[in-house]
Amino acid sequence: MKSDRSFKYFSLSITWFWLVIFSLLPYGLVITASLLHHDSSHLMQLPFTLMNYAGLTNKLYLTIFEKSFYIAGSCTLICLVVGYPFAYLIARMQHRFKNLLILLIIIPFWTSSLIRSYSMIAILKSKGLINTALMWLGIIHQPLPMLFNNFAVISGLIYNLLPFMVLPLLTNIERLDHRLIDAARDLGANRITTFRKIILPLTMPGIISGCILVFLPAMTIFYIPDLLGGAKSILLGNLIQTQFLVTQNWPLGSAMSILLAIILAVLIALYWYSTRGKKEKDLL
Repeated sequence: MKSDRSFKYFSLSITWFWLVIFSLLPYGLVITASLLHHDSSHLMQLPFTLMNYAGLTNKLYLTIFEKSFYIAGSCTLICLVVGYPFAYLIARMQHRFKNLLILLIIIPFWTSSLIRSYSMIAILKSKGLINTALMWLGIIHQPLPMLFNNFAVISGLIYNLLPFMVLPLLTNIERLDHRLIDAARDLGANRITTFRKIILPLTMPGIISGCILVFLPAMTIFYIPDLLGGAKSILLGNLIQTQFLVTQNWPLGSAMSILLAIILAVLIALYWYSTRGKKEKDLL
C-alpha cells in the first residue's frame, strides 16, 4: 500500500513538473511579454502596457482576423460535411474493413505535413494533375487558376486536417446505442427524423471536438498559406510568425497568441458545456 502511494505521488509530481516547466511557465512568459513595450533597440522593456492589445484593433489586423476565420470556418465546415458520413460509414463496417480504412486515414501522418503540402502544388498547378486530366478529357481548354488563391489554401488545409475531424467522430459514433435508432424507426420515424432527433444530438460532442481540432490549426498553420496561397494569403498564423521572426515585435506577437488562446478557451468551454449537458441528461 505504501509503495503504491509513493508511486502515485511520484507520478503526479513528474506530471506537475512537466506541466509547470513546459506549459504554465512558457504561457506565463507569453502573457508577460504581451504587456511589455517594444522599440527598435529592445525586444521587450518595462513599463507594463495594454497598447499591444489595443493595437489588435488595427484595420489591417482585423482584416486578417476576418479572413482567418473565414478560411478556417470554411475548412472546418467542409471537413465536417465530408468527414461525418465517412466516419459513420466506417463505424458501421465489419471489423476487418474498418481497420483497413482507419489505417488509410492514419497513413498520411507517416509523412511530414510540409511534404504533403508540397505535393498539393503538383496537383493544383497549371500543368498539374487536375488541369492536365481536365484538358485531356476536353472539359477545359486552358488551365484553371487553382494555385496561389483561397481555394488552394482551403484545399491544402482540408487535405492535412480531415483526419482530425474523422477520428473524433468515429470514436463518438462507435459508442452510439443503436437500440435507440431501432426504437425510433419502430415508432415510425424516417431516416431524416432519426438522424435529426437521435443520431445528431448523440454525436454532438464528437462534432464539436472535431471542429475544435480542425478550426484552430487551420487558423495557425502558417506554411500552407505560404506555399499554396502566395503573398496575398496571410492568416493569423502567418501574422504571428511575422511579428516574432521578421519585425521582431515580440509583445505584439504575444498579444496575438493570447487572443488565439482565448479563442481556444471559448471553444473548449463550448465542448465542455455540451458534454456536461449530455452527461446530466444521461443521469436523469
